[in-house]
Amino acid sequence: MKVAIYTLGCKVNQYETQAMERELLRRGHELVPFDSAADAYVVNTCSVTAVSDKKSRQMLRRCRKLNPAAVVAACGCYVQTHPKEAQTLGLDLLAGTGGRMAFVEQLERTVRERTPQTLLDDPLCRRAFESLPAGGLAGRTRAMLKVEDGCTNFCAYCIIPFARGPVRSLPVEEAEAETRRLAAEGYRELVLTGIEISSYGRDLPDTPTLTDLVERICAAAGTMRVHLGSLEPRTVTEDFCRRMAKLPNLCPHFHLSLQSGCDATLKRMNRKYDTERFFQSVSLLRQVFDDPAVTTDLITGFPDETEEEFAATLAFIRRCGFADMHVFPYSVRPGTKAAAMPQLTSAVKERRAQSAAAAAEEMRRAYWRRWKGRTVLVLFEQNRQGYSVGHAMNYMEVSVPEGDYHNRVLPVRITGEDGERVIGEVLDR
Repeated sequence: MKVAIYTLGCKVNQYETQAMERELLRRGHELVPFDSAADAYVVNTCSVTAVSDKKSRQMLRRCRKLNPAAVVAACGCYVQTHPKEAQTLGLDLLAGTGGRMAFVEQLERTVRERTPQTLLDDPLCRRAFESLPAGGLAGRTRAMLKVEDGCTNFCAYCIIPFARGPVRSLPVEEAEAETRRLAAEGYRELVLTGIEISSYGRDLPDTPTLTDLVERICAAAGTMRVHLGSLEPRTVTEDFCRRMAKLPNLCPHFHLSLQSGCDATLKRMNRKYDTERFFQSVSLLRQVFDDPAVTTDLITGFPDETEEEFAATLAFIRRCGFADMHVFPYSVRPGTKAAAMPQLTSAVKERRAQSAAAAAEEMRRAYWRRWKGRTVLVLFEQNRQGYSVGHAMNYMEVSVPEGDYHNRVLPVRITGEDGERVIGEVLDR
């Protein structure tokens, strides 16, 4: 059968879609572009915000218009958290966030028998980690490896613990084996991903830590780069920094989840740190690594956030001097504690997001300028607008005059930036 898949949301969703694609190909099916004719359309949904819910519904309705006779299936967080709402969309197959291989098998059956099916469990009762095949389908540049699923932080704005359940981890030995396989297949970089990888290992025998895992993976990776996903500040300790600095193939890019630079706001968010603990993590990384890229996420206009609290956040992000930031105006997520708190107007949230984004842009360009004249190793991934584009070890995107560099790691001297991109020249072809 011909199958078209559309993925919304995070890297974990992207990873799980890739695993389903690999399994479909293994079973002899054909993957087709989403806008083309297909026997089955699959939407891997997201529910991190109400906007994500809306996009999930829109894509599912679009499937019916593409081919009214096709099977339309949905899986992912939106279905898990809003099953009754999803059932009103007239879908042929509904599944939540678990059992991806069982979902593929059921998709085949639904196309064959044309009998609507629903596959849902209680995520809070899950205890086993589903190992899925790693590796993408396009080229051999970057692969993702999901090493953890679930979260028990229960932040006030987030519904994901109810969609994904408790922490489950990929055993270290299996992670090593997957890493060696991906390196042998020719991948140049491995991204470790999960819902909350800082909690890795707490469910496993002997409770290995994320630090333990990364050491073992870097050893198994050979020359393949290893890139960490988003971290909680508590992960960054003196022991973590000392041990990570000894790994030559670990990318010095650390994405630390901030959300607010004001302690009172962080407390309302039910975050498990304050600004001083966060800044300690940033300082430790900079003491051990050579100008690492420290990046973050920020939510503006969280319920009850005052002008003084937002001013404290602006001052704090400038104190941290992030290499890059993802800035989001707060979006109400029904079913969370924050949804019941006093809300700010959309205009206030947007205005604060614009102010934070402007500060983020200043810091990003300042970080770029510090690299002028230095040489970095760039993994080239694509050609775009007359440039060959790739990423340095610190995940800074670098552009050079277009050449045949795809999937090669080459030394590049940074010559400057033009406001939109970092520009360099290849030193050794």
